[in-house]
Amino acid sequence: MFLSEKGAIKKAQTQDDGFAYEGVLLKYPTYKTFLGLEKDSSLTREDVLKVTEIVTPLEIETEEAEVIDESNVIEEKIKELPDFSKIDTTQLVRIRYPDSNPDFANELRKKLSSRDCRIIHYGDSQIEGDRITAYLRNRLQRMYGGSGPGFLPVKPVYRQISAVVEPSGNWERYAFFDPTKKKFKHRKYGTYLSVSRFTEYQKILPDSTTLDSLPLVKATIKVGKSDDTYMKFRRFSRIGLHYGNCKFPIKISVYNDGNLIQQDSLIADGKYHQYKIKTSTTPTNLQIELESKVSADFYGLTLDGGSRVQIDNVAMRGASGTIFANSDANTYSRMVRQLKPKIVIMQYGGNTMPYLKDSTDVKKYTNRIKSQVNWIRRRTKNVSFIFIGPTDMCQPVNGKMETYPLLPYLNAKLMETCLSNDVAYWSMYDAMGGKGSMPLWVDEKLTAKDYMHFTWKGTKIISELFFTALYLDLKEPDDNEV
Repeated sequence: MFLSEKGAIKKAQTQDDGFAYEGVLLKYPTYKTFLGLEKDSSLTREDVLKVTEIVTPLEIETEEAEVIDESNVIEEKIKELPDFSKIDTTQLVRIRYPDSNPDFANELRKKLSSRDCRIIHYGDSQIEGDRITAYLRNRLQRMYGGSGPGFLPVKPVYRQISAVVEPSGNWERYAFFDPTKKKFKHRKYGTYLSVSRFTEYQKILPDSTTLDSLPLVKATIKVGKSDDTYMKFRRFSRIGLHYGNCKFPIKISVYNDGNLIQQDSLIADGKYHQYKIKTSTTPTNLQIELESKVSADFYGLTLDGGSRVQIDNVAMRGASGTIFANSDANTYSRMVRQLKPKIVIMQYGGNTMPYLKDSTDVKKYTNRIKSQVNWIRRRTKNVSFIFIGPTDMCQPVNGKMETYPLLPYLNAKLMETCLSNDVAYWSMYDAMGGKGSMPLWVDEKLTAKDYMHFTWKGTKIISELFFTALYLDLKEPDDNEV
């Protein structure tokens, strides 16, 4: 212990205690480490509890609220907004806006108040299963109107509560961000960067002779509302089936409660298209049947209400937000022009953290994020960008979990890059409490024991912290005194 020095053994971002002897590095604790006298952070349990007590998250409704008259509607809306008499707004981590665009928040307000405002929320596994996105969607739909859960893949690969989508067993999912799947040479993955198919993808299309010998394949997709989600998501009557790379005839039949309501052929020109299904009310048991010898690429479903706010959850497990510009630009552009998003939220940084070795790597990563934002910006029209930074993240050092040493610099550099490129930035790292906060969130069962992902309780708290910060900036100027 006497020979040991703090951080003497350096390997990438890991700096363990130890000493060198004849060219050999020995990992051995100092007496302060051994006796637990040195901490990674000065944060205490009380500090984290203060963070969690700033806001009061909404619960999922168990039944529809009965509205008797117009006055009750107004009262209900008031209750749905944050109660600032109980919130210390000075403790909130606010959203940072670019100095070059002082009208940024006002532009967000106008877009959210417009007749149609689609938001695409791209992110890594932190938003998988519609986590964070669902809470924000519910809050904004209650505030500005709108209903429906938005985008869902034809073949979900993780549990989500926002709607019921059940594909037949012959569907296969191919995601552009999935390292276990070989990438399609055409790179046509659409705006949501994943496709589902009911026949195997083939580089070389079958000729007429081969086609005649292929069997006719039938695939189905069942769509319905979930009884375990927010009430707003249980109402959708505008269903879009997004597809492309359709080169052979595909028959589509749509049934609701066993009754045929639509029947068509998909457009077989190889380009992106949206097949629209409209119902007067939310379908109780919708089934889409597709029949063909060769599948098209299906980019997913959008389950929307008639108008107002729609938010798509696009979770990319393992992604760092740097693959957009590698996809086919024409397909992305055609699809995004149909979707017409007005706001794009990007939430990345966590997956790249363990691989950053020094400040140069951090700068390279933030420059890549800048390139991705600009790539999307060139293919969209008048879109506002918000970037949500990574959480506090830990690695084992000397037998305990400590914040990655480069994480504060990554967070600061991401903020600097975003603000200098007309992108708003919210620091989730600071909102959690900063350095050393993750172990305390784990202790309170707000994040899982992987020291990375939020539990359902933690998801609601971090989502409400973001929404409240956003709401403070969306309020009309006359109401901004809190």
